[in-house]
Amino acid sequence: MITTIQIDKGLKARLEELKIHPRETFNELISRMVDSGGIESATRESLIATIEVMSDPYLMKDLGEALKEEGGTPLEDLEEEFGMNV
Repeated sequence: MITTIQIDKGLKARLEELKIHPRETFNELISRMVDSGGIESATRESLIATIEVMSDPYLMKDLGEALKEEGGTPLEDLEEEFGMNV
C-alpha cells in the first residue's frame, strides 16, 4: 500500500542530503535510516565516505595540488599538521 505524507521544504532538503545516491527514493532512505538506527547512522555513513576519500592517496594529492593552485594550504603543510603520509 502506498501512502502520501506531507513534509516541509526544509525537511525535504535535509533528507535529500542524506541520500546515498541521487536516485535513492525517500522510501529507501527512510527504511535505511529506521533499519540502521536513525540519523546517527546516516552521519556515520557520511564519516565512512569521508574516510574513504581521505584514504585515497591519489585523490588527496589532487586535492592538495588544487588547493595550492587556488592559494590554499600546501599539501605538505597539511600532512605535517595532521600527521599524514600521503
